[in-house]
Amino acid sequence: MSFLELKNIKKSYYLGKEEFKVLKGIDLKFERGEMVSILGESGGGKSTLMNIIGGLDSKYDGEVLLNGNSLKHDTSKELDKYRRKTIGFIFQSFNLISHLTILDNVLVSLEMTKLSKKEQLKRAKALLVKVGLGEQMKKYPNQLSGGQKQRVSIARALASDPEMIIADEPTGALDPQNTVEILKLLDDIAKDGKLVLTVTHSQKVADYGSRIVHMTNGKVDEDKQLKEKYPVKQQDNLESRALSNKSIFKMTLDNMKYNLKRNILIIFGGLIGLFSVLFMLGLGNGVRGYMNHEIYSQINPNSVAINHKDTNNRIPFTQKDIDRIKNVKNVKGVQKNYMATGAQLKIGDKISQAQYFNTINRAMVTNTVKHGSKPGNNEILITKNNAKAFNSKNPYSIVGKKIQVAFNANKGNQTIPVVKTLKVSGISDSQSPLVFVNYQTMKTMLADSGIKIKPNFLSADISGGVGKVDPTQKSINNIKVNGKKAYSVNGAGTIVTSLNTYINLAVYVLAAIAGISLLVSAIMIIVVLYISVSERTKEIGILRALGATKGNIRMLFLNQALLYGVFSSVAAIVISYALQLLINNFTTASIIKYSMMQITPGNAVFAIIIALIINLIAAILPANKGAKLDPIESLSQD
Repeated sequence: MSFLELKNIKKSYYLGKEEFKVLKGIDLKFERGEMVSILGESGGGKSTLMNIIGGLDSKYDGEVLLNGNSLKHDTSKELDKYRRKTIGFIFQSFNLISHLTILDNVLVSLEMTKLSKKEQLKRAKALLVKVGLGEQMKKYPNQLSGGQKQRVSIARALASDPEMIIADEPTGALDPQNTVEILKLLDDIAKDGKLVLTVTHSQKVADYGSRIVHMTNGKVDEDKQLKEKYPVKQQDNLESRALSNKSIFKMTLDNMKYNLKRNILIIFGGLIGLFSVLFMLGLGNGVRGYMNHEIYSQINPNSVAINHKDTNNRIPFTQKDIDRIKNVKNVKGVQKNYMATGAQLKIGDKISQAQYFNTINRAMVTNTVKHGSKPGNNEILITKNNAKAFNSKNPYSIVGKKIQVAFNANKGNQTIPVVKTLKVSGISDSQSPLVFVNYQTMKTMLADSGIKIKPNFLSADISGGVGKVDPTQKSINNIKVNGKKAYSVNGAGTIVTSLNTYINLAVYVLAAIAGISLLVSAIMIIVVLYISVSERTKEIGILRALGATKGNIRMLFLNQALLYGVFSSVAAIVISYALQLLINNFTTASIIKYSMMQITPGNAVFAIIIALIINLIAAILPANKGAKLDPIESLSQD
């Protein structure tokens, strides 16, 4: 049984409906240890035959048998494995990957073996020494002569220890001296027990081999043995595998470094959109935080005011009302309150009006009292505007002074004046026209006028944080008495929730507008990757010839897009946080005294994820195009 046997190989190309027969029935047998020269003029079908033997072309009639096993029905992945394990290609135009050093060019083939990284490096260096390039390992292909490039090509072909070497016009671009040296190397390869198939149109080159197969017009017209084949030694071949994700990632990174300036511009284009979105989200967080801070500094959001529904009069609350509200989930306490309207404040002959006269409750936070303290028994908390009416130059001097308070209260159908002198406990900076006393003081004032206090509104304390306020308010609003909803609820929590909704809506709209630049960035990535596929067409052909799978090629471009996304998002995050630092230093030192930019870790993670998703989607079409390229056509690309 022959190592390699060709049975009636036929191949045609079609131009429209017209058939052009290239191979017209080739029957040949080859053994390891042979150096066979496939000789003939251009257009005779030599290269087409080598593409079929090399597993690059599977569309032919007839059979290629390797150790008796046909390649005819092998899948694309099986042919990739066949090329990795069995074939080593040497090309006339060298076909080295320009952005890799010559050492890395050889390592590409070794990365498709199961050798360890250390073993791969050792073998690559040994092969380069063997072909006379031990001192040139760190150079790039464009720094080598033609003869040196071909030596690199030979070292790469030998790297995976294939059983067969296919050399297509290996000396066509070389001078006579380099031609002899390369032929000597090919002969040494045959001596090592490998089958060497050399395609040539030069009789001189053909005579160097052990056998000449002459082809004319798609047929073998002569098969001449020049000398005996070399003896074949028993040897263990290297185990092969597809390129690992790590190897593909490194190749992608090497390519990006090779085109560094262009890639920096692409990354910059991507980061502009991401930065815009981050800036808007951070500003939105800051504005929302500032508004909440200002509201919460005035009012406790977890305390809500409860009135009877559908009435403008303050109907008193009974114990039944209080019990119903206490039973609502998340209500941890209910406080009785009383409100009067139209209170008059008087010190000496100076008078100030307060629109509302309230009992103090837990809705008020301590820091609204800017001078003095909350009111105790027989004390009153007035606003700064009230205090200015009594002493415009030094309003805080009113704290501790006696003040006469007068308002009207209802007793049945009568309106009774209520007047009492109280001590000013403190001054609030509230802009609301409210003055406060505690419930006991209000009760005493009314009792002195013969009126029994009845709470005309309640305040409920809600547990579980601000997030529980809105659903608890809805539960209270849904309480029914005699089939009708009985209560209405007002509180800062609802105001904050609504305000945050509007702020979020505005921020998301602005972020979406800023995000349009991400769409532009995605289009840019698509264009750049299509250009990259075009630029790397020959590299794709080389990798496929070495045994890289379509999936490997696809990952090359997906990795490139993902790296664009990572670099642009990280750069956008760094710039955004730097700008945040500058803005917050200014706003905290200004009258605002608050950090107006608040980019959260979640925002940063979102930027990275959205960048990766957009870039990945943008890369799908170019990556698929690269993966579907025909390796034969790719290798012929200039």
